[in-house]
Amino acid sequence: MKTLTVVAPVYNEEEVIAGFHRELGAVLDGLKARYESKILFVVDRSSDGTLDILRGVAARDPRVQILALSSRFGHQNSLLAGLDHCRSDALVMMDSDLQHPPSLIPRLLEEFEKGFDVVRTHRQDPPDTGLFKSVSSRLFYRVINALSDVPIQESAADFRLLSRRVVTVFQTKVRERNLFLRGLTGWVGFKSIGVPFTTGARAGGRSKYSLARLVAFGAEGIVAFSKKPLQAAIYVGFLFAALGFALAFLTVAQYFYYGSLPAGWATLAILIPTFSGIQLIFLGVIGEYVGAIFDEVKGRPHYIVEEAVNVEEIR
Repeated sequence: MKTLTVVAPVYNEEEVIAGFHRELGAVLDGLKARYESKILFVVDRSSDGTLDILRGVAARDPRVQILALSSRFGHQNSLLAGLDHCRSDALVMMDSDLQHPPSLIPRLLEEFEKGFDVVRTHRQDPPDTGLFKSVSSRLFYRVINALSDVPIQESAADFRLLSRRVVTVFQTKVRERNLFLRGLTGWVGFKSIGVPFTTGARAGGRSKYSLARLVAFGAEGIVAFSKKPLQAAIYVGFLFAALGFALAFLTVAQYFYYGSLPAGWATLAILIPTFSGIQLIFLGVIGEYVGAIFDEVKGRPHYIVEEAVNVEEIR
């Protein structure tokens, strides 16, 4: 019999977590003839009653494990904590708000049993999805794929299955601080396949990703997988240097033609802010990369476990 661990990061989900456990438990019950299953909830320090609810669930269901983190370390680091504590043949990571349907897990396992080490999913948004969300999502993946050397599936989700050997790679080799797992699971390679799914409606609560957090998440993905923004500074620099030389040549020509330099205040008023703006933009880009290097150099842990329930081994 093979073993399976479902890793679910949790942050302020007291309204939906019990329902998620019931639905996921029913799916895992249907697999018990082939898989010995565990559910690992990673609680990113919450301010509601989520952890208390999960303690009660764990007391009734021996399959349930809990890692309660000491601070808010973020969604990606919560997933990493689950990866680090998994010893199963297969791992499924998914969100706990029921937008990732537990009913898809048997389909992921079918592909795993065919020999695929990575079974990723990609969203198919329902018809009532807002225009802004739909357009911004497509735009994000087109931008990151244009910049990244590692192709990332459009509408990719942090709902995927990883085999034991892929999990081991993350546990022992891939330990960078600015995690972008949607890209890293493609970067590590191995035999992979995609499975579509339709996003479900949230059973309760609200999304924890504000527009600002989504933008920051996208920026982390670009910094993690592309040097092209830095390279763009070289090309833009050459472009504006050529523009400057052309303007200098034009100014000298005007001097000899008219016998005096023109006032040129309009030209200066346009060029100085333009050059300054371009320089500040690329200073910001460089700052993002320097900040990522700074995070790596500090070497702080990705997460700290404050409490573990039904977990035998802690890294």
